[in-house]
Amino acid sequence: MEAPAPDRIATRHDIERARPGDGTPTRFFGWKFAQADLKGLDLRECVFERCRAGYADFSTCDLTEANFVSCDLNNTLWRRAALSSATFTDCKLTGAHIVDVRAFGLVFEKCLLIDANLHKLSFRKLSLGHLDFQGADLTETDFRDSVLTGCNLRDANVTNARFEGADLRGADLGNLRLIDASRFKGAIISKQQAAVLLSGLGLRVL
Repeated sequence: MEAPAPDRIATRHDIERARPGDGTPTRFFGWKFAQADLKGLDLRECVFERCRAGYADFSTCDLTEANFVSCDLNNTLWRRAALSSATFTDCKLTGAHIVDVRAFGLVFEKCLLIDANLHKLSFRKLSLGHLDFQGADLTETDFRDSVLTGCNLRDANVTNARFEGADLRGADLGNLRLIDASRFKGAIISKQQAAVLLSGLGLRVL
């Protein structure tokens, strides 16, 4: 069921009215609900496509199996939201706070997560493609046995993050220094990445 978008900035009330009482998934195409307070709404299996929702608050929402496509979700809040099997594709999540969430099977693809707070989020055993984590808070985040392709980890805070078995050969680690290398303990890196690391010690890899 597709809900027609209002010709103005939508409110929480608009979204509640667009949801059928039987819980049938709703498709929101082109909706604008920047700064909306959506806390606690049941949005299971809903589809959000080309929506603009900067600074919206999705805290404690049930977004199980929801699908976000080409949405502007900058500086959104997701604290304690249910995001299991939710999918974000080609979305802008710069500055988003995705913390204390239920996120088993959560998928990101081709998303901007610059300066996002992803503290303790688990990406274990996932294939991550074209995600920009530059400047993001990845403290205690779990990347074990994951594969990062075309991902940017420059200037990300990876304090106490887990990288055992992670394949970082396709990731941009920035100007990796020896002092930073221990944070990626157990990860797989390329010869080129190793050469950058050793060049900081005045060594060359031939």
